[in-house]
Amino acid sequence: MALSAAELQKRHELEGAPDPFPSLSAAAPARSKAPGLAPLDTDSEVAFPSLSSATPSNAPAVSAWSSAGPRIKAVPKAPVFTDSFNLTAIDLSSSGKDGKPTTLVDVLRQVMNKYKVKIEASANQKARQHTFHLKAESQKELEKSKRSLLALLSPVITLVLNAPASTIGSIIGPKGATLKQIRDQTSVRVDIPKRDVIETPTGNGHVNGATNGNVAHDDDDEEEATIPVTLVGPEPMAYEAQAMLKQIIASKTSKSTQRIRDIPAHLLPFILIRKAEFLAAGNAGLVNLSLNATAREITATGDREAVGQVVEAIKQAIVGLETSITSVKISLPKRQHRLLVGPNAEAVLNESKCAIVIAKPDEGDEVTVWGQAADLPTGLSAVMTKANSKYIHDMPLPGPIATSKQFATYFARLQYGKVLKANHPAVDIFLPSPESKATSLSIDLVGDKAQVDAAIKQVSELIGKLIGATRDVQVDWLLHRVIIGKNAKKLKQLQETHNVQIYFPNESLELSQVLLVHDPLTSAGAISPDEKKKRLDTVEKELLKLAHEAADVKTENVTVEKHWHDAVLGRGRTTLNAIIGEDTTLSIKVGSEAAIPDTEDIIVVRGIASDVDRVVKEILKIIEDAKNDEIVSSFFTEFDVEKEYIGRIVGAQGSGINRLRDQLGVKVDITDDVEDKEKESSKKKKVVHAKSCVKITGRKENVEEAKKRVLAQVDRLADETQEILKIPAQYHSSLIGTSGKYAIRLEEKYGVKITFPRQSSDSEGKTREQLKGDEVLVKGGKKGVAGAKSELMEALDFEKENNNILKFSIPTRSVARVLGKGGASINEIKDETGAQIDIDKGSEDGGNNTAIVLRGTKKAINEAKTRILEISDEVAAETTASITIESKYHRSIIGAGGQGLKELVAKCGGPSDPKQQAGLIRFPRQGDPSDEVSLRGEPKLVAKLKTELAKLTAELRDRVILGVEVPAAQHRALIGRGGQNLNDTQNKFGVQIQFPGSRSYGQIGEPANKDELSEVDPTDLVKVSGPRAGCEKAVTELKSNVKGAATDVSSTMTVPLKYHHTISNQGIFFRSLRNFGVTVDHSAQPTKSSVPARPTTTARIDEDESNEPEWEVVPNYQDGDEGDSTWTIKARDQVGLEKAEKLIQEAIDAAARMSHVGFLTMPDRTMFPKIVGSKGANVARLRNETGADITVSRENTTIVITGTEHNIVAAKDAILRMSANNGRSRHND
Repeated sequence: MALSAAELQKRHELEGAPDPFPSLSAAAPARSKAPGLAPLDTDSEVAFPSLSSATPSNAPAVSAWSSAGPRIKAVPKAPVFTDSFNLTAIDLSSSGKDGKPTTLVDVLRQVMNKYKVKIEASANQKARQHTFHLKAESQKELEKSKRSLLALLSPVITLVLNAPASTIGSIIGPKGATLKQIRDQTSVRVDIPKRDVIETPTGNGHVNGATNGNVAHDDDDEEEATIPVTLVGPEPMAYEAQAMLKQIIASKTSKSTQRIRDIPAHLLPFILIRKAEFLAAGNAGLVNLSLNATAREITATGDREAVGQVVEAIKQAIVGLETSITSVKISLPKRQHRLLVGPNAEAVLNESKCAIVIAKPDEGDEVTVWGQAADLPTGLSAVMTKANSKYIHDMPLPGPIATSKQFATYFARLQYGKVLKANHPAVDIFLPSPESKATSLSIDLVGDKAQVDAAIKQVSELIGKLIGATRDVQVDWLLHRVIIGKNAKKLKQLQETHNVQIYFPNESLELSQVLLVHDPLTSAGAISPDEKKKRLDTVEKELLKLAHEAADVKTENVTVEKHWHDAVLGRGRTTLNAIIGEDTTLSIKVGSEAAIPDTEDIIVVRGIASDVDRVVKEILKIIEDAKNDEIVSSFFTEFDVEKEYIGRIVGAQGSGINRLRDQLGVKVDITDDVEDKEKESSKKKKVVHAKSCVKITGRKENVEEAKKRVLAQVDRLADETQEILKIPAQYHSSLIGTSGKYAIRLEEKYGVKITFPRQSSDSEGKTREQLKGDEVLVKGGKKGVAGAKSELMEALDFEKENNNILKFSIPTRSVARVLGKGGASINEIKDETGAQIDIDKGSEDGGNNTAIVLRGTKKAINEAKTRILEISDEVAAETTASITIESKYHRSIIGAGGQGLKELVAKCGGPSDPKQQAGLIRFPRQGDPSDEVSLRGEPKLVAKLKTELAKLTAELRDRVILGVEVPAAQHRALIGRGGQNLNDTQNKFGVQIQFPGSRSYGQIGEPANKDELSEVDPTDLVKVSGPRAGCEKAVTELKSNVKGAATDVSSTMTVPLKYHHTISNQGIFFRSLRNFGVTVDHSAQPTKSSVPARPTTTARIDEDESNEPEWEVVPNYQDGDEGDSTWTIKARDQVGLEKAEKLIQEAIDAAARMSHVGFLTMPDRTMFPKIVGSKGANVARLRNETGADITVSRENTTIVITGTEHNIVAAKDAILRMSANNGRSRHND
């Protein structure tokens, strides 16, 4: 009978000892029956027992009731990881299931059952805390169990963290990875609300201005907008998640920007001079301060903490200054105000510690001096000194205010201030603004009086020329671009003709005044006022005419309710910009922009009439579409879907609902925070599966179709099943196919998902489904899974039959031969046998053998093995040898393209196949200093090759290089036409002869007799290489062929210029003279054409076109050059000179006989190929038969015949006969 632990204690007299196996069915163990028990002690092991792990420990526990130690043989203990923590309060409200309360023991047992961990718990009533001690076999299990225990025992709290909007993306992470990691690690729910995109359309609707179509962004916010992130979870976990989020936010927002706005003008100077003090307040943090003087704003940018400290220091300084400084006001003329700004104001501040604030242009003449009461007298003195430090001249612009503004506009467009400053660098010039609202405008000149007077003189001269030379013309600003674009040349012509400059205002100003200025800076500027007026009138008239011709401008008010304005504007005004277009000049003002009293339900469109009509029509259409869309999109339906299917319906990154939205134009909202509901039936509670509510909004027909698709997908998911197939890992790659094509085909065919285990370095399958190495998961509909399973198992049977594996080893030294050059041999075996061959990179038996793995059918792998072993056996039977051959002979033995080696192997009876020849003879690689040549192959063949190589080497060692002097002028003759003489000499003596200038001349080396030839001109030195006997004979032969040096001879001949072209024959004649060393210089060159022009014929319009050839004859040379040219003939010897003179005289006589030129014009060019013949054979024959020169044109239908009158007629008749015969032949055909 089994005994309980209490009974065992009694039997061994160990009552009162801790129970080694405490019962987990109750919160406290059964009390001992021993009398006199002490009151309940919270530190007692009995009251708070140590709970053992649900998983038995590797090492047996020592019995508490046995003093003799364990009766079972102990095994070595595994490493134990421990951790302890204290909790001051325990909350078990969130640990129960189905609303049932739970106990601490239940929680501890739950954690121990889930993780391989042992937990010991104790309570201290005085300190009101519980201590938990955890032991586990791995650090990972220890951390998991600790987190789980903390989550179950801690109260659930809610924390809200305001995160800058720019950090939300980093908190979520790529595809939600960062947020998921935080949730998984802390078990805390992190809720991030959707960020609403708020767009405020601004601007006036212009597309042609500086701000047209843009959305105004508020760049003045001190702090970036924040988004509340809600954390819900156990207290310690929630704080841990909060810390993780803060760390992410800090990493992304380590920099900060803050602004101090609206600093009082009288305090700003005192703040600026204390910049160093404020930066020091940042405690060495990197902070940059910048000033916006117009807005009286200081911006601090840099390290977040340092920026806060600097801003706080500036604010405190402002508060202190407001109570400590006072002011005094004085009146000074406006012109003197210019001397109290900029560097002068800074000088006053540095000198007197007082700041200056001057009144605005329209606020009077007051100057306010601010500072400490004790510093104000010094400040006033400094202000007066600066105000009177320079001479100031106020030069009013003449005329009424309109004329003054015209002058000011002209000065601004001319950038006259820069021009004046360049001429008077010591004078500061202040020109009035054309936009000023003052009743009078003036130019202020500041500087020394003499310099200012000189500047006044220059300005006065210009103003004198401008009087009566300016005028404003009213042209609607919407037409400015049209006028400039269409009439740019016309405007330029007006300016040049009338000396009137036309200045259109900046389009963004919407000003309709076009300024005309009779240019005073040109020489035509000094004319009478009447003439200026006349020219301005003319230009104004033309300009108004262009404006009238450009287009009609109209304004139309469109009544549109305010809530439809966003539809017209579009996101970021994109819809409105698309309506307007890029090249259209329009002004569109929406709502309040129109500035129409009592209503904002209006859109004002102004511009060219045709554009206004088009835009109004499109605006009305957009509003109508928006109204219709609101009506048709108001339909919606709601239905419930099991929560387990929601993820598949939504799809990865929302792809499922996005597809519904794109295809059907519906909006899908899913409410997935519905808790499990409970339904009571009689006295029992029945759990209802959690469901999510799906709401689809849009057109009715589209909503119904979307609902149909969602429910159909739910039905498919409900029918989904999965099956795990046992398939050995060695067949996985074959079943998957290249790039997964076989597996993808099955998935598409049966509508299933097939998952193979991923193999990691420790050979364990790493997939989401936790598959073993020989398991394949098929998931999908029941019918599809069955079909995919059947086909996979059939494919497996096929692979088992055709994917046999055979492994064997071959000597490592034969691997290279098996592979072949570039893998040629192994690929050939693969192609012919159909086997897959893998050669291991590693080697066996210390590197002596290499493993080869064959895959395929039994027949294929056996045939491949036989082929590989044959090559291996050949390598094993081969012998190797080596022979020393100097590297300088290697190139000669190898020959061009390896031809020498091929002939050598063939001579020795070796194989003719280049693949088999490769590797028989191996020379050192280029750059290798070794002289050893390796031989490998059959012993007999290797012996023959070695003998032949030794013989060749001996012959090469006997080779010498001898030099011989041959005058450069005779090289051509010794080489001969096409190198014939040179080849005969080389073949006769078995040598190589290199002449200076050849490509290999410099590579052949120095002659052995170079000392004897030290005084020979390098251009006359010929090198002979080869066997010594042959070289000596060749040198003797060359010397015997060298002619003695001859002195150049020359003579002159007189040649008529008109014969020059005929004799030259396009340079052919002179090139023929150079063949025997003769050159010709000419004292004069002809300037006229070589052939007389064809006479022009006049045809009557009433004559019929004729298809007969036309023949015209004119005397030759009738238009040739007059006079003679003296030809200087130079030759190397008298024989050549006499030969050249004879040829030239014959050419002169022949040219003289060419007395006439005939022009034969054919109807078309169809007969020209027949006349010319193959490669000009027919023309050459006619030239020989008739003695006439015949030129067939490539550009027209005229044939030019030159010769005696008799000869050109004979040639013409022959050509016509040839044409006639060919024509009849075609007709007969």
